[in-house]
Amino acid sequence: MSATTATQATAPKQRRLPRWLTSFGWQILAALVLGLVLGAIALNLGPDAEGNANGLQATLKVLGSSYVSLLKAAVVPLIFTAIVSSIVGLRKVQNAARLAGQTLLWFAITAFIAVTIGIVLGVVFRPGAAAAGATDIAPSDPYTVGTWWNFLIGLVPQNFLGLGVNASVGDTGAITAGANFNVLQVIVISVAVGIAALKIGAKAEPFIKLTESALAIIQKVLWWIIRIAPLGTLGLIGNAVVEYGWDKMGSLTWFVGVLYLGLALVLFVVYPILVKAHGLSIRQYFSGVWPAVQLAFVSRSSIGTLPLTERVTERNLGVPRGYASFAVPLGATTKMDGCAAVYPALAAIFVAQFFGIELSIVQYLLIVLVSVVGSAATAGTTGATVMLTLTLSTLGLPLEGVGLLLAIDPIIDMGRTALNVAGQALVPTIVAKREGILDLDLYNAPRKGVAFDNADADGEAVSNEVASTSTESASAGEALEVSEEDRGSADAAETEGREEVLASR
Repeated sequence: MSATTATQATAPKQRRLPRWLTSFGWQILAALVLGLVLGAIALNLGPDAEGNANGLQATLKVLGSSYVSLLKAAVVPLIFTAIVSSIVGLRKVQNAARLAGQTLLWFAITAFIAVTIGIVLGVVFRPGAAAAGATDIAPSDPYTVGTWWNFLIGLVPQNFLGLGVNASVGDTGAITAGANFNVLQVIVISVAVGIAALKIGAKAEPFIKLTESALAIIQKVLWWIIRIAPLGTLGLIGNAVVEYGWDKMGSLTWFVGVLYLGLALVLFVVYPILVKAHGLSIRQYFSGVWPAVQLAFVSRSSIGTLPLTERVTERNLGVPRGYASFAVPLGATTKMDGCAAVYPALAAIFVAQFFGIELSIVQYLLIVLVSVVGSAATAGTTGATVMLTLTLSTLGLPLEGVGLLLAIDPIIDMGRTALNVAGQALVPTIVAKREGILDLDLYNAPRKGVAFDNADADGEAVSNEVASTSTESASAGEALEVSEEDRGSADAAETEGREEVLASR
């Protein structure tokens, strides 16, 4: 027996913590439950003697708002570097134009199915009629209004960063100002820069390498932000309970239930049918995409989940890196089956029913048109609210109806974003399968959290850690623990790497 073997035989086994203590998914679940409990306690404590928020509520609010601020801070650099890198990456992909066209087509097809489900549920369950009898719902002014004219104007960048400043004068005469980014303009700028770099060719290589390096750095920073998602979740959920109260949220329970039914039908019925229709395993799809869906649910940010969505689409679902780096960022800004299809359709019908307005066939068709064509409007930081106001203004419905749903927006936004991300990974997988470029070996490989070898451009093996993506213990945090090394541009090296992956599994 060798010395090494003897040492291994006599060495005491290290005790590992139970899975439920280390799993990112269980941490998020625990944060949700604890947030509800702490929110209920803070709500019962009430304001202090001076009428201000008690210490617990203030703490929860700071935790939630700080986490959202961190995510927002990464949005602009992430969008710019991701889109530019994805566009220039098309130079390595054959039939790039065809792939782009197929991607947009399937974006529209899945959006059409999702909006149809939203309309049917709204007509059948009539959530607006149920809420109309509640006397404790008070409409509030929507903080943003989407119209087709504003959408077109918003496409024109005001400056390179899409930066704007809003200022308001308070009752005391004090001026409050804050900067904000028009994400839609950032997307336009990024697309223009990416296309220009693609056209220039060799002269743009230094810029392309700089952008790709910056993207890797930003993704790493975002990974650190994602790891504290349980704290952010605890604060957001707890503060929502205190700020909105059980009564106000309870008045719209029927709408929430119907909406989540629609989201579940798309995610667990429509998507599996599409997966199966293309000869793929439903189980493998869900086990592969689940880490991103889970993170999207708690973070409520498709952009914030973008690095993980792209990672699981490539590493778990077998979509080639060159195509995934284009389709996933594009989907993160325009592919919104939750925010731009199911939700605006159901919410528009809810508003019409709440105010006693009967919709015509033409108006139902307009809902479909707006949802399929106007998805890009959700690229703004206000997301689904812009899409809803755009839908209501197109139909001529009262915009006050938006205020009815703002109280429960954090709750419904979790499900909407989860569906968005699931669709953003589904479409590239379907298109890759239809075009014959999907890595079926990688798609069908068992996912048990073991290490695998990844071939770089020189054909050398680089050991990386892969996240466990099983449906029972999918871990979004672990899924990000993958090396930033490129999968390799040489075909022979890439084939050898896949064989090593399968052998190690």
